[in-house]
Amino acid sequence: MIKVAIFGVGLIGGSLALCFKNDPNIHVIGYSNRQSSIEKYLQRGVVHSATTSLKEAAEQADFIFLCVPVGLLEEYMIELSKCELKSGCIITDVGSTKAAVAKRANQLAFADAYFIGGHPMAGSERSGVEAASSHLYENAYYILTPDKQTPALVVERLKQLLTLTKANIVVMDADEHDEVVGAISHLPHMIAVALVNQIRQYNENNELYEMLAAGGFRDITRIASSDPIVWRDILLHNKEVVLRLLHDWSKQMTDFASILQNDDGKAIIAAFEQAGQFRSKMPERRKGIIQSIYDCYVDVPDHPGIIGNIAGELGKQRINLSNIQIIESREDIPGVLRLSFHDQLSLDQAMEHLQSIGYAVHM
Repeated sequence: MIKVAIFGVGLIGGSLALCFKNDPNIHVIGYSNRQSSIEKYLQRGVVHSATTSLKEAAEQADFIFLCVPVGLLEEYMIELSKCELKSGCIITDVGSTKAAVAKRANQLAFADAYFIGGHPMAGSERSGVEAASSHLYENAYYILTPDKQTPALVVERLKQLLTLTKANIVVMDADEHDEVVGAISHLPHMIAVALVNQIRQYNENNELYEMLAAGGFRDITRIASSDPIVWRDILLHNKEVVLRLLHDWSKQMTDFASILQNDDGKAIIAAFEQAGQFRSKMPERRKGIIQSIYDCYVDVPDHPGIIGNIAGELGKQRINLSNIQIIESREDIPGVLRLSFHDQLSLDQAMEHLQSIGYAVHM
């Protein structure tokens, strides 16, 4: 029987637990320092057993998943280094920065155990073990960053276990990971925060900014609402990479300002064309590090019960809505509903069904 210990059974850890729990040859152990959390894990059936003893969970495990915030990883690894871990035990994490964690792991003595950095590039707008799903990682990229000294057979053992998540496993260097993820996730989050704060400052003297920022502006800056504490830790752990990226971004904006200053219309067109061409090559239906939006818009007449009818139609097809918003609904003016879903499949099914019964649906 393979024993997998998961430290931090929230959205990420709980989803891993559910993937592993489906295999009859795996026993999943949940760890938390709070008894109330242990009871919740067991009540929801996410793990086979659970404990508040870090030592107990760690020393019987063949695999240990540290699904805790980046800022707590060092603390947990130090505690694990004091345990008598099984020979060949594999320790991995799920943090979105890898180089600093790998460096600290190399400094600690894990005896016959191995540390392999991990980063599942999937998430959800929901959080906590209540949001855990065995489908969270399906078709997502799951990055592993083993040290060059880690035996290939050890890496293969972890890859084989992770096949249960149905994710696409990618092996890369920890420094390379931080460069790439810094550019496609850490930088966009900082830009979104800076942009929203810029508009917030304008709004202090003119409340029209807040009122008219609904819709598209709110959508493209939604990541500015991410957990501040989590992002403090991520950015500080990837500080050097992030500073270089900010320098490059500043140059991009300076170049754009120069184009505008010179009334260079051709350069503006070229910038948009180049961006559009590169963006069009990006995979559309793969899960990425920034959660995708699965929204559609439905034109509806101003009739009593129309919203309930649409929701009822989706319910009959067993299509789950994550949110519904009235964009426009005034007398004698057609209304627009924004329907939000948890995944691409649900969105596709909803659009197909609503169109088949006569509704005008668009992206």
